[in-house]
Amino acid sequence: MSIAERLTGLSARDNTPIAIVGLGHGATHWVAATFYLLLPSLSTTLGLDYAATGLLVSILHVSAFLANFGSGPLTDVTGRRVALQVLSLLLGAAALATLGLAAGLLAVAGLVAVIGVSNNLWHPPAISYLSARFPGQRGWALSVHALGAGLGDAIAPLAAGALLAALSWEGVALYASLPVLVVAAVIALFLGRAPAASHGDGGKGMDFAQYLSGLAAVVKDKAVLGLCLMSAFRSMTQNGLMVFLPLYLAHEMAVSPLIMGIALASLQVGGLIATPIAGRLSDRVGRRQIVLAGLGVSTLAIAALTLLGDELSFIAGVSVLGFALYAIRPVVHSWMMDLTPSHLGGSATSLMFGAQTGLSILAPVVGGIVADAYGLVVTFYVLAGTMLITNLLAWRLPDTKRA
Repeated sequence: MSIAERLTGLSARDNTPIAIVGLGHGATHWVAATFYLLLPSLSTTLGLDYAATGLLVSILHVSAFLANFGSGPLTDVTGRRVALQVLSLLLGAAALATLGLAAGLLAVAGLVAVIGVSNNLWHPPAISYLSARFPGQRGWALSVHALGAGLGDAIAPLAAGALLAALSWEGVALYASLPVLVVAAVIALFLGRAPAASHGDGGKGMDFAQYLSGLAAVVKDKAVLGLCLMSAFRSMTQNGLMVFLPLYLAHEMAVSPLIMGIALASLQVGGLIATPIAGRLSDRVGRRQIVLAGLGVSTLAIAALTLLGDELSFIAGVSVLGFALYAIRPVVHSWMMDLTPSHLGGSATSLMFGAQTGLSILAPVVGGIVADAYGLVVTFYVLAGTMLITNLLAWRLPDTKRA
């Protein structure tokens, strides 16, 4: 038995599709992370204040929220999990490529909405694909999926920040779309040729009446609803940080675009280290313990960021935050898959991400209003408060362990 098999419980051949789906997840986050890094330049070009900038980001979350009503059912009823992953990437790449070509706020808002749709179109087919194919190593498979997201979130700010030193933000948006198209082709080529039924793709899906009956049972489950609410507050805090960290760095600390990119990338570095460890460990000891530890550290780290005055210590603090905050993301997803039948994995994922985006819609607008009235520092204290609520909700949830 190889070292990889001992650590993951899977052969190199089985780990290949996991890595490919993780790469696709990274591409969706590459699109969003690039948008967030370009946000200060974009808002300056359009002459937006903090509240208006936050409203533009809320459009992304509103569109993602609305997409949830169709992406989960579409995944479970059609069973076309691979095709929907490819479609998600193509939409995101097209929207990012044309963002810099848009004339006026209305056109930009429309493209931001497409980015939101592409992001939440990805999760139901991808997470249910991995969960159905690797039920015994669910935490590991979804941790690699989340690891891909972390890589996308980490590399995109560095790449975009470096490109901004030589190009306009419009040019950066265009060039950043090209890697996403390449990843879409890789998924279509390698996963699309695999036999559907034996590889986690649902084939013909299921009867719609059967689907509705199963969905009704899922939405009545108190544990599922509680997990959705907890995950929503965690996501609300995370998305608030993605909006206000670059604004804080640009306007309060007055750092260069490259330093801003390094700081945002450092948010992912800790998560990249901790994510596979947390996912594999949750397969063995249960999801709840891992989630509670990560949430506690995240709450303290957010509150402490505003006390760090120099660039080096701030980057270090952001790294600690990322270590705790992003490591638990796949554990939460695995927790949801543990609680729901595999043939309804898409809709369960859609339900969870719908709750997440529902609260995430509020974070940029409320945070922007608070920042305009009291300053960006107070906004970070509000985000620490929402993370504390997440801790309290997690305490009330039942634990699950690998079957």
